[in-house]
Amino acid sequence: MLDLAFAMAPPPEAAGQGGGSLLSLLPPMIMMFLIFYFILIRPQQKKQKETRKMLDELKEGDNVITLSGIHGVVKKLKDDIVVLQIDNNVRIKINRTSIGAGRESGKG
Repeated sequence: MLDLAFAMAPPPEAAGQGGGSLLSLLPPMIMMFLIFYFILIRPQQKKQKETRKMLDELKEGDNVITLSGIHGVVKKLKDDIVVLQIDNNVRIKINRTSIGAGRESGKG
């Protein structure tokens, strides 16, 4: 029982033992933030900017691929609605944000 009492007691305080200041933790935290920024945040923002630009520049006749993998040709554009022709006499309406990738226009 005495062993249990010693195990539960707080550790003896050593002279000169500092708890470490908050200032000493600042440089590693800044480095971690910079690493996360350049590896995760910045590339994601760049990809979102490119996708937004591609969606804004859509025009009729462009070949596109939807996020679900459907390949089609843009036939009509409205504000947020795109009409895709995916086969002869087969057209579907999708949201503009559902387009994942665009390719060069099929017209030559």
